[in-house]
Amino acid sequence: MLQRLRTGLAVLGLGTALLATSAPALAEVKVGVSDWPGWVAWYVAEQKGFFKKHKADVKLVWFANYTDSISALSSGQLDANSQTWSDTMGPLAKGLPLKAILVNDNSAGNDALMVSGKIKGFAELKGKSIALEEFSISHFVLATALARNGMSQKDVKVVNLSAGDAAAAFLSGRVDAAVVWNPWVAQIEKSGKGKALFTSKDMPGLIPDLLVAQDKAIKAKRKDLVGMIRAWFDTEKFIRDNPDEAAKIMAKVVGMKPDEYKVFLPGTRFFDAAANQAALTPADPKSLQAVAPTISSFLLDKKLIDGKPDAAKGIDASLLAEALGK
Repeated sequence: MLQRLRTGLAVLGLGTALLATSAPALAEVKVGVSDWPGWVAWYVAEQKGFFKKHKADVKLVWFANYTDSISALSSGQLDANSQTWSDTMGPLAKGLPLKAILVNDNSAGNDALMVSGKIKGFAELKGKSIALEEFSISHFVLATALARNGMSQKDVKVVNLSAGDAAAAFLSGRVDAAVVWNPWVAQIEKSGKGKALFTSKDMPGLIPDLLVAQDKAIKAKRKDLVGMIRAWFDTEKFIRDNPDEAAKIMAKVVGMKPDEYKVFLPGTRFFDAAANQAALTPADPKSLQAVAPTISSFLLDKKLIDGKPDAAKGIDASLLAEALGK
């Protein structure tokens, strides 16, 4: 089953990474990858030869535990890592020299607030029990959904459960609603017992998945990172043009059947060159810099980060520009 371990909103410490302490070879970019479609897609780039095509010497390092990859990047044991913008806020608030250089995707439906057919709107959620994994992406989705509908967490009863347990609690009728991610969103819909009242598609730009690099790697291995960005655009096009083959490659990485893995693709908006240009341009209303205050506000409110991060310092659009020949 695809693990949705993007719960580092709650784990923003700089613990010891689980990699060897020796420095990586200068000509090799070590990149952390965890279990999420926009990141597993890097194996499509590897297997289809896109890294070689663009002369990017890349070593993908798999992390079964996503939060370990964040620590590995923060402590300098990776050159770059696949991580969320929200999970980059903590290290940035601590002044660590990290830069977001590429947006792989946005969650665009893979996360959802599921309710029973009896609930027609947000007003009917008042006083109701909602199961979710506290301090995870799901918690952020609920906070955003409630705020946009004139409500707050005080208006509902949050029941802290893992995503799988939250889905089970909802299906058994023990809670009135649940915020979960796929495959549980699809399972609830297929059961006929629930529907989505709000999804990550309703909050574009707020759940971006990134390639984040160390400053020292950007300086020492820039050509490889630029080549990696170019390889990503080939990858995005390949997934768009060949979804069945892409799903087959990605499913094998995480131990799933291709047909099971396909459920994740519609809810993942893979970012092409144009979408990346918008995301890394401060003036765009859905850009990384523009959405940072909303994300950091949630993290600060839940006491998940210390201090306000400077989002502008955590973005480097120059590699994208170079990759696009601009």
